[in-house]
Amino acid sequence: MDSHGNASGGERKGKRGRKPKPPVPASPDNNHNHNHTHHHAAPSSSPLSTAAVAASDSPDPEPASSSPAPRRRGRKSRRIRNGPPTSEVDAAPSPSPPPRARGGPKAAAPNGEMVVEVPAAAVEPLRWDQVVKVVPSMDAVVKVFCVHTEPNFSLPWQRKRQYSSSSSGFIIGGRRVLTNAHSVEHYTQVKLKKRGSDTKYLATVLAIGTECDIEFGSLPALQDAVTVVGYPIGGDTISVTSGVVSRIEILSYVHGSTELLGLQIDAAINSGNSGGPAFNDKGKCVGIAFQSLKHEDAENIGYVIPTPVINHFIEDYEKSGEYTGFPILGIEWQKMENPDLRKAMGMKANQKGVRIRRIEPTAPESGCLQPSDIVLSFDGIDIANDGTVPFRHGERIGFSYLVSQKYTGEKARVKVLRNSKIHEFNIKLATHKRLIPAHIKGRPPSYYIVAGFVFMVVSVPYLRSEYGKDYEYDAPAKLLDKHLHAMAQSPDEQLVVVSQVLVADINIGYEDIVNIQVVAFNGTPVKNLKHLVTMVEECDEAFLKFDLDYDQLVVLETKTAKAATQDILTTHCIPSAVSEDLKS
Repeated sequence: MDSHGNASGGERKGKRGRKPKPPVPASPDNNHNHNHTHHHAAPSSSPLSTAAVAASDSPDPEPASSSPAPRRRGRKSRRIRNGPPTSEVDAAPSPSPPPRARGGPKAAAPNGEMVVEVPAAAVEPLRWDQVVKVVPSMDAVVKVFCVHTEPNFSLPWQRKRQYSSSSSGFIIGGRRVLTNAHSVEHYTQVKLKKRGSDTKYLATVLAIGTECDIEFGSLPALQDAVTVVGYPIGGDTISVTSGVVSRIEILSYVHGSTELLGLQIDAAINSGNSGGPAFNDKGKCVGIAFQSLKHEDAENIGYVIPTPVINHFIEDYEKSGEYTGFPILGIEWQKMENPDLRKAMGMKANQKGVRIRRIEPTAPESGCLQPSDIVLSFDGIDIANDGTVPFRHGERIGFSYLVSQKYTGEKARVKVLRNSKIHEFNIKLATHKRLIPAHIKGRPPSYYIVAGFVFMVVSVPYLRSEYGKDYEYDAPAKLLDKHLHAMAQSPDEQLVVVSQVLVADINIGYEDIVNIQVVAFNGTPVKNLKHLVTMVEECDEAFLKFDLDYDQLVVLETKTAKAATQDILTTHCIPSAVSEDLKS
């Protein structure tokens, strides 16, 4: 129980000859529970029902204690004018005790506080159907148990030791549960448990949206009350925290390395809360908890995935049968707030927009848009010089929000200013092709081994495995530059590196080569790892020559290198010199 639920630490001393009155806890949580009870009342026809998972799993109410209360001297029992609010944690009301005679005994609570007995006529007992209707939305929250087996990037031919985690999820109908992507990433087994149940149900993962992680409500406004429900650390039962919406803007989603609409709230979001719903004061889900800000100068800053992002994910899966992702415009742009810059670009006084700096070569926009074009509007909505568009009354938001509302493959009307002339294009939107991908989508990492040299593809999980969570500071500068600024020139381009060198007689002098990019092989630029494998395996020249970054050169005799490879594999118990995905 948190600090709001505890009574005062010191004992109150009464006057001599009189029994002390029981302290009345004035807890904000009690008030919140009272309000929460009424706000979550909903018709029984709500789609958020535990019946979507299992209908025969309702827990039986716990019997009331039958031990007799010790007799004490004192005054006669009094009626309590205002009874305590109904608790949402109880599965069923305890049966009311029989009426007692005046001057009967009083029960002493274990913590020393006095509990005054109330005659049966003073408080009308609740019926079972009343209790069930109190929290229908909270009953849709489930605990998610997942066993993960992560890939081992240091030894890519095997996986790491499995581990277990728990998080929160939410029933959305159709026997489907929504949770965050990182809650089930690299899953081996997923199980669900309903509130109040002792049974765990096996689950199947249908789709994972790595960019983002019910009746859904609309997007809340600033200062709207929100209640986060889930199963965080600190206990096994369901937990409820409350706060208000403190900010609405485009946020960087850590797990997906992308930027989408997000809510900032001041309710506590701890480990295990991830995937749990956030309700508004009407009992409708307005988002899903997914991350918090851990900083020495920040307190109680949590983030919620809002309903527009959630609905996009669900509708995307229902439309195509798989998750296709959030599209992008495929450009890098510059603000046009400087008046001299606007004049030099031929903009009139009433024209506003942003300047295109670079265009993704793999994006469809590369066929019609050009660098230094001024993007004036997107789908008929004017873009300001700072890159924002009107959002709601008194609010503005980055125009990437408009792009994220689209689906992959849809078209958008873009108006640009080029050489003082206005042009309009209907552009087909696509997902982002990163040179260094943010995810490997649950697949084992690709690798290739020759003469002890382990060649791998760089990805964000690879960098995180090699350099820790602070890889953006600790990784080599050239890899970081590629990660942050480089663009893929073709859809199949990859960044191939020598991950490590398994020491053997044939590679003497090359032992210190670690995480250096392979630029070319025998004078031919390396497009991707499969291209490198093909060139090495089909090489009939006398030497294998690998041109590495920083102008390093590795030379091996072809016949000797290929002959030594099998001995090195046997020494290190490696089943194959090439990963399964590269064999075909």
